[in-house]
Amino acid sequence: MYKLGIDVGGTNTDAVLIDENLNVVASIKQHTSSNIYDGILNAVRTVLDESGVDRSKIVQAMLGTTQCTNAIVERKNLAPIGIMRIGAPATMGIPLMVDWAEDLKAIAVKTAIIGGGFEYDGKELATFDVAAATEFFNELKSKDVKSVAISCVFSTVRNDHELEAAKLCKEIMGEDVHVSISSEIGSMGLIERENATILNAALYKVAESFTEGFAKSLADEGITNAEVYLSQNDGTLMTMEYARRYPILTIACGPTNSIRGASYLSQLKDAIVIDVGGTTTDLGVIQNGFPRESGIAVTIGGVRTNFRMPDVVSIGLGGGSIVRQKEDGTVTVGPDSVGYQITEKALCFGGDVCTTTDIAVRLGLTELGDKSLVAHLDEEFANKAMAEIRALCEDSIDAMKVSSDDVDVILVGGGSIILPEDLAGAKSVTKHPHGGVANAIGSAISKVSGTYEQLIDYNEIPREEALAQARAAAIELAVEAGAIRETVEIIDAEDVPLQYYPGNTARVKIKAAGDLA
Repeated sequence: MYKLGIDVGGTNTDAVLIDENLNVVASIKQHTSSNIYDGILNAVRTVLDESGVDRSKIVQAMLGTTQCTNAIVERKNLAPIGIMRIGAPATMGIPLMVDWAEDLKAIAVKTAIIGGGFEYDGKELATFDVAAATEFFNELKSKDVKSVAISCVFSTVRNDHELEAAKLCKEIMGEDVHVSISSEIGSMGLIERENATILNAALYKVAESFTEGFAKSLADEGITNAEVYLSQNDGTLMTMEYARRYPILTIACGPTNSIRGASYLSQLKDAIVIDVGGTTTDLGVIQNGFPRESGIAVTIGGVRTNFRMPDVVSIGLGGGSIVRQKEDGTVTVGPDSVGYQITEKALCFGGDVCTTTDIAVRLGLTELGDKSLVAHLDEEFANKAMAEIRALCEDSIDAMKVSSDDVDVILVGGGSIILPEDLAGAKSVTKHPHGGVANAIGSAISKVSGTYEQLIDYNEIPREEALAQARAAAIELAVEAGAIRETVEIIDAEDVPLQYYPGNTARVKIKAAGDLA
């Protein structure tokens, strides 16, 4: 039995085949094509041809993709939507999409702020305005809108009005309408949670496209016995149906796949992962084998959001980054890059652009291309460039650390050949032969998770009892998502007191994960 993992990046598409013992049977890396589905199909075909594996023995296929991120950043393929906030009169002073770029605001066919919502302590702020909601949904139906975003003030405390609105929306607009409610997507903070919900609603067409396209690519290659999963941005997997419902959770799944793959290859549960691509380098943190979650609002395509995202720092350094020497003798590296054209433009491949890969070849860090084509590079120039590469990397390591202590570092990604294996701030630096396809490996070996999040008053239920119930609920959510019960374990737990809430209230968040059934 085999697992197939695919990760589609901006520069490369990686594919890996793993057996039942999680050993890598075959792996390939090729340039991402303009038509993503052709690229996936070619990657699948190549890795299967290389391995010679019987297609009928592939039982699981996992895909990590940047399609949703690209759609937001490039303003492409976003669906027209309706947006309703339940929060009048309290939130009337803050318009919907208040800080959005004009070209992105165009996705909103109709918006409304209607009566309803709750106070921070769960008391009803105003009665849910059924008449206004009914009028709003009828107008959207007449405009043939197929996706709706619904937010409500303090819906993370109580989501009664959001659920009522979602039910009403389905009754009026039909069962096939896509409804995104903010309490299922973001955390506390109305505007950022609302923004994430709007983006989720606008991505439903993109989600349908890449899920159907992946399934078709597999079928065209004769892989018909495999269960299909999508990577999400906490380092775990979700079903095709779940991905269509919450496409926004695929954003930043690339770095998390690399982090999970790096952890598996190195057998380290706590470390900093440096994933070097062709254009950028992503740095993330492994905590207990899973990516550390960001604790601040994250901006996607210029929109502030607060849904679950990995804590990742990206810098303009990659294997194709262009190296230049200024008139005063100083050397700069990037942030511009030759990207996927590196095999045409880099000096060591016969091109005319000096890249970081050329510097690595000149200094003997790697054997790639024709080293005689970089022999003319002055050694002092090469050493200055490597010092700049090192500084960019070491500064970023310091930014990711939570103390001054040295940490374990794992280098992955096809561009990791440009980095030296002695870095300041690193206790150890690990490279693995399969590190170039760590993202695809991370996709293939990922687990299934369930997350329970709730505000609990410990005056009403004792803390230990509440936490035990929360852990049990998180485990059940993981099992419902497809995990084998016996393998499920608690991988993260938060218990944060909220001083501004009445009583002894805390925000409890428990995450459990287990192997795929």
